[in-house]
Amino acid sequence: MIRRRVSILGSTGSVGTSTLDLMAQSEAAGSAAYEVEVLTGGANVGLLAEQARRWKAKLAVTAHEDRLEDLRAALDGSGIEAAAGQGALVEAAVRPVDWTMAAIVGAAGLESAWAAAATGSTLALANKESLVCCGPALIARVAASGGKLIPVDSEHSAIFQVFDAGRPEGVERLILTASGGPFRGRTRAEMADITPEQAVAHPKWSMGAKISVDSATLANKGLETIEAAYLFDMPADRVDVVVHPESIIHSLVEHRDGSTLAQLGLPDMKTPIAVALAWPGRLAWPAPRMDLAALGRLTFEAPDLEAFPALRLAREALAAGGAAPAVFNAANEVAALAFLDRRLAFLNIAAVVAETLEAAASGDMASVDVCACDAALAVDADARRLARSIVDRLAI
Repeated sequence: MIRRRVSILGSTGSVGTSTLDLMAQSEAAGSAAYEVEVLTGGANVGLLAEQARRWKAKLAVTAHEDRLEDLRAALDGSGIEAAAGQGALVEAAVRPVDWTMAAIVGAAGLESAWAAAATGSTLALANKESLVCCGPALIARVAASGGKLIPVDSEHSAIFQVFDAGRPEGVERLILTASGGPFRGRTRAEMADITPEQAVAHPKWSMGAKISVDSATLANKGLETIEAAYLFDMPADRVDVVVHPESIIHSLVEHRDGSTLAQLGLPDMKTPIAVALAWPGRLAWPAPRMDLAALGRLTFEAPDLEAFPALRLAREALAAGGAAPAVFNAANEVAALAFLDRRLAFLNIAAVVAETLEAAASGDMASVDVCACDAALAVDADARRLARSIVDRLAI
């Protein structure tokens, strides 16, 4: 039986709730047992308290300091400690556990992921922004602590499962798959009037609103390209993307002898979470099983970089290196949230990113060495200021 003492940073979000669901299913199947140290969340303190009571967590933390009293009231009589604020999140992240899920969305999750990386435990990383903003430094930090970093994005989990880490010289290319999002096949002109409701209606995956928008623009695949290059120490020109609408093959590793290995599975985030949760073992849980005959066929196509320029911009940021990936991430987050707030047109998300990258490249940010969390956060803050000014100018 697999036994883990765990903390979940971002337990009330999509990945966090899926992690807790999977833990409950694997415990019910008799294949695992868990002791929960910390659960953290945002403004939904009711759900956070409910989760903390269900799992008898030692500590529950809300990122919102003004919700602390509400959290304490919801936990009254439980004996569970309550805390709030960014400092509390960082302190929670370094509590001794076997396994930490870092699933706080956006740059807001960077500090706690950075803190957890130094504990020597296994870090299951669903916060892609941590890798995009300071990937090489974060990876080095985990290694120096004696810990293990396991990616939770389905694409990187797929590569992790088939990548021969002992013989990386044999790998020729990494191929990330993309569903294409809800607007696959549309021209730019056909996307001029896209609404937030249309953008978050992903055809295959159940995700949060911001990540769903990133999938619709292909910015998400751009972020994942940067992640893959850092995680597997692969040059930018050897990480490719192919559109695969069925979302059955999650990524591929091509070797120099012509052999290509792929990982397959139904589009369910619990599968990559299970891989990370049980590593180096495998977790028995009632996972959905594929029926290849019923699927019939799998299709592939090249991404349309004219209609979805965010992917091209991400690749250019990766090639530029330095602070550029962090700038891309910050600008994209600002623009995507402005779109969700109905302040920015869908097509202008990429326009904001492009203009922010251009302005950053000609300014002080171009020379910043993103070698630690503080440097990444400084770049992030500067890039956000730039992006917000551009959003204000382009606002609907």
